[in-house]
Amino acid sequence: MQNETTNLFRRRDTFFGICEAVGQDFGFNPLYLRLAFIAPLFFFPVQSFAAYFGLGLVVLVSRLLFPARVAPTATPALSMTEGGAQSASKADELALAA
Repeated sequence: MQNETTNLFRRRDTFFGICEAVGQDFGFNPLYLRLAFIAPLFFFPVQSFAAYFGLGLVVLVSRLLFPARVAPTATPALSMTEGGAQSASKADELALAA
């Protein structure tokens, strides 16, 4: 699976990415939320859009207040000429101690 880091607002397959963002935050398929918005959209269009954009506002505020943490990148291993043998033996000792 490919990790997509494109901004949700710039993607062509989302409408502001609100359902996608809620699905990512809560760990479910955003299609279910999209389907939940279809029936009310026909009967209560103004309220449906208000609820959708209200949910978008909640997502925006939560993403601004609690940004996603970025995992630290791994440092490249040292070669044998740069002391890699010493650091490898220390790493092995730490692994055995744990």
